Amino acid sequence: MKVWIEQANFLLPKELLEDLKKNVPCMEQSKVVAEALRKELKSIKLEKVLKEGFGEWKKEHHPELAEGTDKYIRRIRKSSR
Repeated sequence: MKVWIEQANFLLPKELLEDLKKNVPCMEQSKVVAEALRKELKSIKLEKVLKEGFGEWKKEHHPELAEGTDKYIRRIRKSSR
């Protein structure tokens, strides 16, 4: 699978850029920044989904959990043995 790469210009705090240059070989810096950005975007997307879904859980839709999730899970585990 071929990955298309494009150049992007970002402004970074001076000390962050210096730290990157000091600790990461020149040929690996883009890879490190890309991976950090991937992780941060994943976190941002998850937070967005959680905020959008907040309040969607309704107790009446899940009567099996009336006694608590711990009891429900124990019951499921017990029945699958």
